[in-house]
Amino acid sequence: MIIKGVSAKAISDSRGEKTILVSIKTNTGNFSASSPTGKSTGKYEAKPYKKSLEEDIKAFNNFSDYFSKEIIEKFDDLRRIEDIVDGHIGANSLFAFESAVLKALANEQKKEVWQLINEKAKKLPRLVGNCVGGGKHTSSQRKPDFQEFLLIPNKNSVAEAFKLNKEIKKRVEMDLKDKDENFKSRKNDENAWVTSLNEKEILEILKNHDVDLGVDVAASSFYKRKKYHYENPALKREPEEQMAYLDSLIKNLGVFCIEDPFHEEDFGSFAKLLNKFPDRLIIGDDLIVTDPKRLQKAIDEKSVNAIIVKPNQCGSLLEVKRVCELADKHRIKKVFSQKI
Repeated sequence: MIIKGVSAKAISDSRGEKTILVSIKTNTGNFSASSPTGKSTGKYEAKPYKKSLEEDIKAFNNFSDYFSKEIIEKFDDLRRIEDIVDGHIGANSLFAFESAVLKALANEQKKEVWQLINEKAKKLPRLVGNCVGGGKHTSSQRKPDFQEFLLIPNKNSVAEAFKLNKEIKKRVEMDLKDKDENFKSRKNDENAWVTSLNEKEILEILKNHDVDLGVDVAASSFYKRKKYHYENPALKREPEEQMAYLDSLIKNLGVFCIEDPFHEEDFGSFAKLLNKFPDRLIIGDDLIVTDPKRLQKAIDEKSVNAIIVKPNQCGSLLEVKRVCELADKHRIKKVFSQKI
């Protein structure tokens, strides 16, 4: 496959915020892809754009003729693209570009994109549903400090898991109406219920439903001056107190997976929590940012047994592949972001 032309433009994402759409022209047609942007981001993520969205768009227009001599036949040929654009565009732009290339390559080979990546795949991933929201994902004055409260059905069928998630989410709506006098059946920008209850009160409700539970603490978002600053209720927790609090939530409220329980520098506390609860998923997102070097550090320190994979955190799909292969080698679970 030969890329005959490349162009880019700004579009609006599901939050109404600007992001990039990259389009390519090949001998078999035109193909486009855009990049998501997280509301809550880790400080070690690659920059979404080199200088700005507008500058990256200009870069694509300048590069349009550079790819005509590059033959792309397989996933690893993305290296040829990266050698040309390296240092000229940001992570969001690179991810959108490479995604468009994979769409085109899959089309040429009469495959789905997933077959191009892993033709031996036998089953779909286990579904994780966002039920109740808080933190940076929710714009209300009183809300839980944790960012997400997740439902994880133990079903082999994706259709059954989706149905169960939907049913439980509806029942949780009724529970919130009973427990939260301020509840208005409103949802945040990730389609999760908005409530004024705190995380402990929410988990007390969710534990009554027959499903595994998860939380995204997103602890870096409320960590400052060496303490965790909670707002609902207002209090400050030392790292040791944060550990004790999470310990109680896991033991008493049935939390199965816990994402970013500590701030993004604290590999040691992650490791202590995993050592306490080896049968639970201790997940790194801001801690790892889909970076093979940070994942290797987490492996060396035994900090996590699961990671969030977000391709736009690093941009390069070749780097994403490295991260996934490293995780598989060390039996670390991969949780793919819904933003893909």
